[in-house]
Amino acid sequence: MSTVFIALQANEETRPIIDAIEIDNPQAVVNRQPAMVKIDAPGRLVVRRETIEEQLGRAYDLQELQINLITLSGNVDEDEDTLTLSWNE
Repeated sequence: MSTVFIALQANEETRPIIDAIEIDNPQAVVNRQPAMVKIDAPGRLVVRRETIEEQLGRAYDLQELQINLITLSGNVDEDEDTLTLSWNE
C-alpha cells in the first residue's frame, strides 16, 4: 500500500483544517515544519467539509483549501463535501 499526502502552509487559517484532517484520519501522521504541515496516510486520506466547519465554527467551501495548499499526492476524488486522496482503490 502506498502513502498519500497533503501539504498545507503552516498558518492560522490552516490550524483548524489540520485538526479536522487529524480527526477524520486517525491513521495519518502529521509532520509540522516551520512553513508547512505535511500529512501522510497509508492508502487513503479524506478531508471532510463538515469536520472543517465544526473546527472553524463557520461555513466552509472546500475550494478554500486551494489557497493554502502546497502539494498533494494520490488520486484525487472531490465533490462539495469531501476531498479524498487514495492509491490502489
